[in-house]
Amino acid sequence: MSGRQRSGCPISLSLELLGDRWTLLIVRDIVFAGKQHFREFLQSDESISSRTLAERLQTLQEGGVLTRHDDPTHKLKAIYRLTEAGIDLLPVLAELGLWGSKYRNADPDLGAVAERLSAGGPKMLSQMKQKLRKGGSK
Repeated sequence: MSGRQRSGCPISLSLELLGDRWTLLIVRDIVFAGKQHFREFLQSDESISSRTLAERLQTLQEGGVLTRHDDPTHKLKAIYRLTEAGIDLLPVLAELGLWGSKYRNADPDLGAVAERLSAGGPKMLSQMKQKLRKGGSK
């Protein structure tokens, strides 16, 4: 990730970190699928390459969205977790899911998660954020 910013616009700054095809999908997998390990991310339906995944995980760490810790159960594995900045992306993911359900040919079952989050309002988002802070998902 380059340290040079194009502008001070908050949307531009956000897109510099999150605006490629893969980055929010990694965050999605942590939030909604509970993925924590490199190999789990590779198994997503979108088929990210291992090189791209490694680059995006590094970018998300440098951007303060993820942390990386050694897995105490396996010395060769790492565990990726969301920081508070990453957890605060939950409403963004929910809104993208709603938009995709409405305007794209999305799987209705997958879109239902975003619809439930939206219907539950701020209270449900807050509850899910609390679960994520404790290391859980769903």
